[in-house]
Amino acid sequence: MKYSALHLFSLLPFDFTELKSVNLLNESYAETAVKGFYPAIYAREIDPVVFYANYIQTYIEKDVTELLNIRDISLFRTFIGLCAARAGQLLNINALANECNISQPTAKAWLSILESSYIIFQMQPYHQNFNKRLVKTPKIYFYDTGLLNHLLGIRKAEDLEQDRLKGNIFKNMIITEYIKKNNHLYIHQEYNFWQDSNGREVDLLTKTHNGFDIYEVKATQTISSSLFKEMDYFEELTPNTPIKKTLIYGGTEDQQRTKYNITSWKNI
Repeated sequence: MKYSALHLFSLLPFDFTELKSVNLLNESYAETAVKGFYPAIYAREIDPVVFYANYIQTYIEKDVTELLNIRDISLFRTFIGLCAARAGQLLNINALANECNISQPTAKAWLSILESSYIIFQMQPYHQNFNKRLVKTPKIYFYDTGLLNHLLGIRKAEDLEQDRLKGNIFKNMIITEYIKKNNHLYIHQEYNFWQDSNGREVDLLTKTHNGFDIYEVKATQTISSSLFKEMDYFEELTPNTPIKKTLIYGGTEDQQRTKYNITSWKNI
């Protein structure tokens, strides 16, 4: 009897490990996030500003809009920009549609084509076996932070470091790194976030066979006790359950503490 296996390949942008293997991962998370992860930028040494401007014009504004027969390209461009401004946030389709002056079905269709084109993805919340009122709305993320920054008008690392969305962009980069590794290494792990109705949240969560691995993601390069409070709160809600708590931050040094793993963004 012969068995055949179906292999599904998702060709996502470079991950950190791939860039580190050829000494191309920048020491600065801001430089890395702004440059992005598309191979052509590195292979051909293309200026990211030029690359993403061309990418938006040739791929997103031409190929994607043709798939949906979108007549008003400027409106679709506005829609993508609004999605970028919401990266790392709960997806409110009604608000997105209203702000773009389109119908909700149209907004859903446009989101769907951006997902199928590997521009964005949605992360689902974890809400099983909790008595708390929990958020059941997904969050939206971009597969590439270079594109995300370009859509937001961020062209330099210095701009990102001063931008009010810095934390969301850093979180987007880290969470997407896990998604990329999940695909590249065929881990087949399910990733979620957790958030209650009061806004208490865990940025990234995986269910283990008897507990949870949870992650807090912060762009700061300074470690303080306040960075652990959300993970500690989650642990209080799940007594007698093994919880592995990891802080991923914008600094360069890893630390091992009694209750926490502290990991540099470069070493996840």
